[in-house]
Amino acid sequence: MKILIAEDSLFFRNMLQETLEKWGYQVVATGDGGEAWDVLQREDIRLIITDWIMPGMDGIELCRRIRGADRPGYVYIIMLTAKGSKEEVVNGLSAGADDYLTKPFDPAELQARLAIGQRILHLEQRLLEAKRKIEELASTDPLTGLLNRRTLMQRMEAEVERARRERQPISVVMCDIDHFKTVNDAYGHQAGDAVLREVARCLVSACRSYDIVGRYGGEEFLIVFPGTDACESMAIAERLRAKVASLLVNAGDEQNIQITASFGVATVREESAESIDALIGRADRALYCAKSKGRNRVCLGEVMR
Repeated sequence: MKILIAEDSLFFRNMLQETLEKWGYQVVATGDGGEAWDVLQREDIRLIITDWIMPGMDGIELCRRIRGADRPGYVYIIMLTAKGSKEEVVNGLSAGADDYLTKPFDPAELQARLAIGQRILHLEQRLLEAKRKIEELASTDPLTGLLNRRTLMQRMEAEVERARRERQPISVVMCDIDHFKTVNDAYGHQAGDAVLREVARCLVSACRSYDIVGRYGGEEFLIVFPGTDACESMAIAERLRAKVASLLVNAGDEQNIQITASFGVATVREESAESIDALIGRADRALYCAKSKGRNRVCLGEVMR
């Protein structure tokens, strides 16, 4: 772990740095609060030991700045001071310090207080990871790992609004696995789930990094191509169709399933006021056209302005 020191006394600063480095910490040492604040703008440091009284920006002001800043993670602050009255300690804690040590400090006490800070920061990290997992579960389809329908629609709406602001085209593709019910009936639902997962993986791998791919429902997938006109979208969708058609999905018992999919493309140009539902409706009708023409093909819906 990296620790930032703000201490104007060269003697105490060197002593702190040597002690901390002996314990295995990385140390950035500064001579006042202003220098420490500048370091925090450049580096992600979560544990600070700061003196109270320093020229320029003192420890109290440094604490207030850190607490008032919009930082991505918590910064644990230990105030190092020669002031020992309860009133002064309360003032330091009220300014944003988490803990304090009086000079001259006892190394064992410093080590114990650093351990407290590390436990707090470790707990915060675990909470953030748990929050990210919850958000991921709430936004993804558990079977395929793609965006679920709710999140997909939110992302699509944001992209359409951005396309309108920037006067850029945007395209939407509906993809449906051909004869999926037959797969379930012939090989079982586990094989059907394997097909869905493989098609999802195939679509993501064949799309561009900024395209949006999600599971719309059942065996249907929806893909958003930002900044892409009808001609470009048809070419990308054709590439996706060919990739899906080349898949061989293991159904167990040494059986491989070869599948195909149909694609319907709908494009909006520039500042069209078409609703999201209407855009998806055009892509869905284009998909129906692909199905009615024999499946395993790409059809383009009417291009709206």
